[in-house]
Amino acid sequence: MKVGALRLATRGSPLARFQAGLVSALLLAEEPGLAVEIVVVETTGDRQRDLPISSFGEHGIFVAEVEQAVLDGRADVAVHSAKDLPAGAPPEGLVLASVPDRADPRDALCGRALAQLAPGSLVATGSVRRRSQLAGLRPDLRFTDLRGNIATRLERVPDGGAVVVAMAALHRLGLTERASEVLSIEAMLPQVGQGAIALRCRVDDGDTLELLGLIDETRAHRCVLAERAFLAHLGGGCEAPVGAHATVAGDDPGAEIQLEGLVASEDGTTIIRRRGSGSDPVALGTAVARQISLADGGDELLARVHQ
Repeated sequence: MKVGALRLATRGSPLARFQAGLVSALLLAEEPGLAVEIVVVETTGDRQRDLPISSFGEHGIFVAEVEQAVLDGRADVAVHSAKDLPAGAPPEGLVLASVPDRADPRDALCGRALAQLAPGSLVATGSVRRRSQLAGLRPDLRFTDLRGNIATRLERVPDGGAVVVAMAALHRLGLTERASEVLSIEAMLPQVGQGAIALRCRVDDGDTLELLGLIDETRAHRCVLAERAFLAHLGGGCEAPVGAHATVAGDDPGAEIQLEGLVASEDGTTIIRRRGSGSDPVALGTAVARQISLADGGDELLARVHQ
């Protein structure tokens, strides 16, 4: 291994810094002599915190500047929450090199549990995916937009209501006790890539590719590929009312993957969920997306996703 030093580019939020630190620890466990530097990059999403995430479309508002730092040579690796990645392939010159072991992909309510929310209670979330599925479960609820880091969101739990956050974020920040309810996969299909960390580097940086391969978790990587293929085929952004969750039983490269995908109307009145299985992640994600596009009402829902 020729790499003596490695620069990890990341956003500056507490969660992003923690994830970069986690990646650093994983790498040092494999290569104790490695010198790791954390390069903090401010992103469009961090600068424009007063706007709802959905207003940015599919442009990777927490991703682009971090990856540009790698392309420019100011860093060697871009560390992302996989759920922040926009649909489609990486920018030219970059590759998804590694997905370490995945954390809990589920969503959690902080404040009141779902059954404890009185009719008309207010739920705060900036995600149309979360809002649409909760509206499908509880049409009587009201919703308000919410952005900010996890600490900010937890400070803004509506009186008698709840906020929705990723369980992985609570776990990584040592705040699991703040969850009033962890929503099952059956109740709330997660965002594509939720709970996973995605590491991108330059495609021609063979030494870094080899190093990142040491901390790649095969099952997590294949599941993220399947979920992202599903999203890419639908053409929705990371904040569209689209969800997906993949699991795989074994480490064998040919082990079967189970994938469930969802597209919903923003008001939750129409929700289409489809399942599939297969050994090729990209083919599986594409096949499940096609099932939804062919379902009754699928084309109409997809047209709204693309608006």
